[in-house]
Amino acid sequence: MKLVVSVLGKPVATLESVGDFKSVLTYEEGTNPNHFVSLTMPVRTESWVWDDPLHPIFRMNLPEGYLLHVLEEQFGRHIGASPSSLLSIVGRNMIGRLQVAIPGADLNEPVTPLDVAELLKGDNSEAAFSELVHKYATSGVSGVVPKFLDAQKGPRFSQYGKATLFTRKHIVKGSSQHLPFVALNEHLGMQVAAKVVPTARTEVSQDGQALLVHRFDVDEEGQPKSGLEDFCALLGMRPSAKYETTWERIGKAVRDHVPGPRQRETFYHMAATILLTYALRNADCDSKNIALIYTSREDVQIAPVYDMLTTCVYAEHKDSPPGISFMGKKTWQPGKNLEKFLSGNFGIPPREQAALVEKIGDAISDTAPLVRQAMEEHPGFREIGKHLLNAWHEGVSDLRNKRIYALGDWKPGKAFAGFSDPPKLKTRRRIIGKS
Repeated sequence: MKLVVSVLGKPVATLESVGDFKSVLTYEEGTNPNHFVSLTMPVRTESWVWDDPLHPIFRMNLPEGYLLHVLEEQFGRHIGASPSSLLSIVGRNMIGRLQVAIPGADLNEPVTPLDVAELLKGDNSEAAFSELVHKYATSGVSGVVPKFLDAQKGPRFSQYGKATLFTRKHIVKGSSQHLPFVALNEHLGMQVAAKVVPTARTEVSQDGQALLVHRFDVDEEGQPKSGLEDFCALLGMRPSAKYETTWERIGKAVRDHVPGPRQRETFYHMAATILLTYALRNADCDSKNIALIYTSREDVQIAPVYDMLTTCVYAEHKDSPPGISFMGKKTWQPGKNLEKFLSGNFGIPPREQAALVEKIGDAISDTAPLVRQAMEEHPGFREIGKHLLNAWHEGVSDLRNKRIYALGDWKPGKAFAGFSDPPKLKTRRRIIGKS
């Protein structure tokens, strides 16, 4: 299959699958050097050959989990389920400034607009969100069967974890029976992060089950504006390997791609992100959840935080370690190694790290009343909210103790008191071999 790759609506290259395990990207003659497809693939006359069905930048844009299952099930019988075939379906609406389509496709064909008001006020149960994904996931797909999806009611998505839907202006995330109120959980985590570093704007539905993330890579009309590459793609890894890298490798990628004058602010942002993951107990900070954003090679910078939540409030994730290792370890008790790493590898002196810890503690104190409010509004969130507040208290206290930053006791505010202990989290038994 041969596809046309466009940057900001202008065709710049062709992408072709060669056999089952090789893809070739060839730039058109005269392509603007700033219209590169990836930071790792500058414009040149020689083709970029990758020993995989898709280059990392395109693999990054394939959906995961439930949406991938929907596309494979519904479109596979018509055009095949190869990575390049699936990319031809979703390629007109990808994250960043790239669009991929079959030759002759209209990149500006209208897509069905998401009714944001309906989403924020309506029913976002698993079944309802499943229908939403089927309705909007491929709206705007040229040709074959966009209506085919509209008419179908898909399977429940709880077995696939979080469900995520991309639209022209938003990223929509749903909850599931295994991750109840994860949308509300993430919204609250993002409120903390927004008080510390640049962060994507989020809204949560009234029932707490759907999260609306406003995209920062598009303009007011939802048209591509900036390129965006996560570190999984920048390091040449498949999405399935997103937990297998290190902060050392990510730091090297920053030095390779971010201009010198912007490296300091990039490393400060990344240090804040790491400290936030420790304070909030977010084991889901992986290489796909950190990215660089750009319009040219001269203005590459760290993207705003777009995925921050507390994972340990769910039984199946209560013992998960941090998503990315440093100094050869993944642990919630890093001791002085955390300070040494951020100082030695990111160049953030200990006094600035300590100031960040203070700032994060203040942000959590300011956000905690919102957690208590959500516990009152959503009875199903009440016990989760207790676990969340306990995790935040433990996370900040651990950072402040003498084994790390020695900042003394933390006085978090009234929102952390006045509720009973939540029930202990019990991991579900997995029965193997039952038919």
